[in-house]
Amino acid sequence: MIDRSHGNALARVAAVRRRVAVLFALAVLSCWGLCQATPVLAAAPQALDAYAARAMRTFDTPGMAVVIVDGDKTTTHAWGVRKLGAGARVDEHTIFPIGSNTKAFTAAALAILVDEGKLHWDDRVVDRLPGFRMYDAYASSEMTVTDLLVHRSGLGLGEGDLMMFPTTDRSRAELVHDIRYLKPAHSFRSGYDYDNVLYIVAGQLVEAVSGQRWEDFVQQHILDPLRMHDTRTSIDAHPADRVALHARNTTPVRGVGRQAVLSTVMTGDVFAPAGALQVSAADMGRWLRLQLDRGRLDDGKRLFSAAAAQMLWTPQTLIPITPLPPEVALAQPQFDAYALGLEVQDYRGHRIITHLGGVLGGVSAVVIIPEKHAAFAIMLNSEDVGALFAMREHLLDTLLGLPSPDWIAGYQQMFDGIHASAIAALRAHGAATHPERGPSLPLSGYVGVYRDPWYGTATISQDKRRGGTLEISFDRSPGMHGTLEHVQYDTFRTHWAMPDVEDAYVTFALKPDGGIERMTMQAVSPVADFSWDYQDLRFVPVTGH
Repeated sequence: MIDRSHGNALARVAAVRRRVAVLFALAVLSCWGLCQATPVLAAAPQALDAYAARAMRTFDTPGMAVVIVDGDKTTTHAWGVRKLGAGARVDEHTIFPIGSNTKAFTAAALAILVDEGKLHWDDRVVDRLPGFRMYDAYASSEMTVTDLLVHRSGLGLGEGDLMMFPTTDRSRAELVHDIRYLKPAHSFRSGYDYDNVLYIVAGQLVEAVSGQRWEDFVQQHILDPLRMHDTRTSIDAHPADRVALHARNTTPVRGVGRQAVLSTVMTGDVFAPAGALQVSAADMGRWLRLQLDRGRLDDGKRLFSAAAAQMLWTPQTLIPITPLPPEVALAQPQFDAYALGLEVQDYRGHRIITHLGGVLGGVSAVVIIPEKHAAFAIMLNSEDVGALFAMREHLLDTLLGLPSPDWIAGYQQMFDGIHASAIAALRAHGAATHPERGPSLPLSGYVGVYRDPWYGTATISQDKRRGGTLEISFDRSPGMHGTLEHVQYDTFRTHWAMPDVEDAYVTFALKPDGGIERMTMQAVSPVADFSWDYQDLRFVPVTGH
């Protein structure tokens, strides 16, 4: 769902990022050069328009907005439409979901509480949030406020995301309680693995210390002082100028096939502190200026102190760097680390502060260049990570005065290769299966309620109206139910009724007496987003059902 470092995300993009594109009407193409405010780069606005148009054509992106803060000047650009098949165009006040770029706002909220003396960065979470507990006793007792924000908890990549992704009937407090059942993949503070659930804990900590829900605190202490009047703290807010979300998800490999407006998107307020903000380009400019001015507002007052600003940008957890493919290798950082809701890395020898964001159907990027007192944000209403990265690198090169390679062609080549490999892998897997072998039990033998310690229950039933077909329901995720198709042996695969949900293999392990010992799962697609963390589930039958 939500994002990690640029280099690391690219290197592992086949497993964790959404890569999709949209067919864009020729009538829209003719208008791409129109901007909604002052041209972004005064030196060559036409060149930027032409580059954006080419990126959007290449990756079939329906709509995009950019804001750049360069010194004392803020400019915006917008291209395309809010929704395919509709005429409303993107402008500087169009609202995009920014996904994990919300995390920096949550970190800033905690910084404000630190400035007020109500909290300290090294406070133990267990002392400030009663009932908080991790699986490991040492992590439970020693995790600090800082630890919540820097992805070194020991949890695996995206572990626990299915507690609230794409939706849930549990409350934020319930989710925080159930984190204690997430078995760590590594020891506490031993390394980096991106997670979302601890940012939800951070949101609950804001509420516990301030007495205000995360949404209300962020609104009163950040959005209102910055005059970010377009911004919404709820992913469920649907103002008239909000974009529709898009993805190519009509084939088993997300990112390949026909593009469509998504009918299933993320809903609910549980994950808000980790990724729920919806922001316009105009509002993002105000946020970026605050970052560049290190917490100081335009009137000279401070939202947070210079010391807090320094803490937000201080590297905390090293992020492993994996070599990028040759076509985009120039973008590979030599240093990468996670700070508080932001990452610190180098780009072609220059220090940048950056982060990516993503929800189902939309992606974003934020980049701050301290040495130039410049920053920019890019927001798309589709999952076109190739377009996002090509624009990101192009804007970096332009602001830094560097010669720029053909990033569009490079990322197109990279993503075409990723998709081709995924398709080949699925075909090879299909050819190697033996549907004639199994299942070991009559279908009725798999019926029952199964419980995972952190997720809750899933129910396997039979539909008598369809010849006893097996059905599966994720009981804490409203609407997430579907049928099970036999694959081979005691493995089945889901066909979810909810559109846009990644299918999974469901495998039953039997006990010596023929009863079911456990049920495990794995995403079918090799490029499924990491938030579909089926592999972390360990269901066992619930007795008495």
